[in-house]
Amino acid sequence: MKLKQIVQATMAVTALIAATAQVQAAEVEVLHYWTSGGEAKSVAELKKMMEAKGVTWKDFAVAGGGGENAMTALKARVIAGSAPTAAQIKGPSIQEWGKEGVLANIDAAASEGKWDANLPKVVSNIMKYQGHYVAAPVNVHRVNWLWVNPEVLKKAGAKAPGNWDEFFDAADKIKKAGMIAIAHGGQPWQDATVFESVALGVGGADFYKKAIVQLDQASLTGPTMIKTFDTLAKIKTYIDKDAAGRDWNLATAMVINGKAGMQFMGDWAKGEFTAAGKVAGKDFLCLAAPGTDKAFTFNIDSLTMFKVKDDQQKSQLTLASAVMSPEFQEVFNLNKGSIPARAGVSRAKFDSCALKSMDDMDATSKSGGLVPSFAHGMAIDSAKAGAIQDVIAKFMNSTMTSQAAVQALAKAAKAK
Repeated sequence: MKLKQIVQATMAVTALIAATAQVQAAEVEVLHYWTSGGEAKSVAELKKMMEAKGVTWKDFAVAGGGGENAMTALKARVIAGSAPTAAQIKGPSIQEWGKEGVLANIDAAASEGKWDANLPKVVSNIMKYQGHYVAAPVNVHRVNWLWVNPEVLKKAGAKAPGNWDEFFDAADKIKKAGMIAIAHGGQPWQDATVFESVALGVGGADFYKKAIVQLDQASLTGPTMIKTFDTLAKIKTYIDKDAAGRDWNLATAMVINGKAGMQFMGDWAKGEFTAAGKVAGKDFLCLAAPGTDKAFTFNIDSLTMFKVKDDQQKSQLTLASAVMSPEFQEVFNLNKGSIPARAGVSRAKFDSCALKSMDDMDATSKSGGLVPSFAHGMAIDSAKAGAIQDVIAKFMNSTMTSQAAVQALAKAAKAK
């Protein structure tokens, strides 16, 4: 073979290797904990969209623990120097990762998609680190919901509750009728979910902000917080003895199947009702948790982008743009039970629960009743949130008094 032919052959092989590398580079690895029925369907839609754009989806799903297991896996990957393209991270944790210097700047996708104009400021602020977009919001969840099976209420001769007195009246009747009044999973994050809705319902949005977001010591130990724990202690008496360790979606299934009457849970629970073929307003009711109809605790899921090699940046920006597209925001939230994070998504296919959530978010963002969910990592840093969650879990699983709980709560709020 002549030298010229050898050079040409070598160049052809080099070009082929480069082309193959480019094809391989068109890949995104996404770490998430969307593993239940409605959630898994939502992720499958994003995978489909990415593959239609010629980008391979590498799934890194980590189930359980309200995301705790996923965060443990993420830390191990980042420390090992092999961060995924994107990971499901929320709230103040995005800032914590930003400080580590490991997040990618995705302003190019944000600028092209006019994110600043299409996102409420409360949402866009969370997605930025030092003024630059590092995460793409997938949705907005409302946490302060009470899910109710109307058939169970009917059998028990109870009515849908609008306040705490009506709630406990309904719970008494359901229990007397031989059914479980409150479906619950005894996991720390689920205990915290109930706690924050009770605190909001007992004290109102201003108290919630002062005590749970600003961690004001006087509010944490005052009479309103004692009343919050007293109410929580009463709720405990309506939870069945098998609740320990139960996953949230199995608790939702108890309401769906008519074994239980009510569940405190964010609107991802609606994804389970929908996946089971149930119709909002007919087969199940979505009510604001007692006393919280003028407030909205938000939990925003987002995909936070990690620094990747140069040849993977294009795929990463494609992923960020796909997440924020009206098409994906519609289909994801229809499956997930949440509402779109961005403006410009058609309301036509959304059910009555979602429409109420959209309207209430709009109203509370004007009234000051829109507050971040503490239980879902939106309100305070992870160390303090973890310490407070431990106090709530201890209260739910012991004979701890309300007075002892508020003192422990105030101490936990000072955690470093």
